[in-house]
Amino acid sequence: MAAAGAGRLRRAASALLLRSPRLPARELSAPARLYHKKVVDHYENPRNVGSLDKTSKNVGTGLVGAPACGDVMKLQIQVDEKGKIVDARFKTFGCGSAIASSSLATEWVKGKTVEEALTIK
Repeated sequence: MAAAGAGRLRRAASALLLRSPRLPARELSAPARLYHKKVVDHYENPRNVGSLDKTSKNVGTGLVGAPACGDVMKLQIQVDEKGKIVDARFKTFGCGSAIASSSLATEWVKGKTVEEALTIK
C-alpha cells in the first residue's frame, strides 16, 4: 500500500479503539458478579496481546488514551489485499475493564473488513 493506504490503516485502527466497548471505570477487583463472566475471562486471559510489525505496509496502528490518568491503548490491525483484517494485537496500560475491552475488540474485528469493523458499537 502507498503512504495514503498506511494513513488509512492508522486512522482505522484509531477509530476502532475509540469504538471499542468501554465498561464503567471500575477495577475488576470489585466482586466478579458486577461483571459478565466473559469480561472477567478477557481480563484474566487477555487474547492477542502484543505488537505487529509496524513497518509492514499492511499494518495500521492506533493509539488513544490519557497518560495523565493512566489509560493508554494501542491497537494494531493487519489487513490483507482485499481489505480484510487478518490479525489484531493490542497493548493496554490501564484498568481491568480497559484491558478486557481491548482484548474483546481484537476478537471482534478479526475476519471483518475495515468498513465492517468500523460499524461495531
